[in-house]
Amino acid sequence: MSALARRRARGFTLLELLVAVVILSFVTMVLYASFSGMKRTRDGLKRVQDRYREGRVAMNRIVRDLESSYISQHLPLNQTLVVQKTAFIGHQGTPGDRLDFNAFSNVERDRNSHTSDQIEVSYFSTESLEESGTSDLVRRTSEYPDDKPEQGGRIDVVATDVDLFDLEYLDPTTSQWVDTWDTTQATGQLNRMPLQVRIRLVLNGGRKSAADRSRATIKFETTVTLPLQQALNFAVQ
Repeated sequence: MSALARRRARGFTLLELLVAVVILSFVTMVLYASFSGMKRTRDGLKRVQDRYREGRVAMNRIVRDLESSYISQHLPLNQTLVVQKTAFIGHQGTPGDRLDFNAFSNVERDRNSHTSDQIEVSYFSTESLEESGTSDLVRRTSEYPDDKPEQGGRIDVVATDVDLFDLEYLDPTTSQWVDTWDTTQATGQLNRMPLQVRIRLVLNGGRKSAADRSRATIKFETTVTLPLQQALNFAVQ
C-alpha cells in the first residue's frame, strides 16, 4: 500500500477538522446575521405600519367627535336648577393641548341604557401608565352630560407614545387662528363656536424604549369644519 493510500485510510487529521469547524461556524454566523437582519427589517416595517394605523384611527375618532360638537343655550329660568351645561373649551398644554366639549356622537349600544346621542368628550395627553417617560393621547367620555363638562366619565387611550398634540381654532369674526377657545367666558368666545379646528398629532415612530426613540416621528394633520356654529336655542320668549 502506498503512502497516499495509507493517509487516506487514516481519515481526517485534527487540523483538518478544526479548519472545517471554523468554516462551518463562519457560514452559520453569516446566515444568522442575514436572517436576523431580515427579521429586524420586517419587525420595523410592521411597527411603523401599526403606528400609522394607530394615528389614523385616532385622527378619525377626533374628527368624528368634532364634526358633531355643539353648544346649547337651553337653560331653565331658575339658574339654581341647572343640571346640564354645554361647553367648548380648548387649553394649551405640554406635550399636548386639551379640549373639552359636547357632541352628538354617542353610540347607544344597549336599547335599555337610557342614553341619547349626546355625550361629553375630552381629548388630552397624559403620562403613560405602561411606559415611564412617554405620554399617551386619551379620550374622556361621559354618556350623561352634566354641569361639569370637563369632569367624570371614562378614559380610554386612543394613541400611545405621543410627541405632540396641538390644536388651533379659526375665529370666524377675525379669520385668525387662535390657540385657546372658551364658550363659557364673556371675555372669551361666549356662546359661539370656532369655524374650524386644526389638529396636529405627532407619534414617535420607533419603540417605546429609550434606545429606539431616535426613529423618525410620524405626523398627522387635518382641519375640521364645525357644522353647528351657533348655540342651539329653540325657546320662544
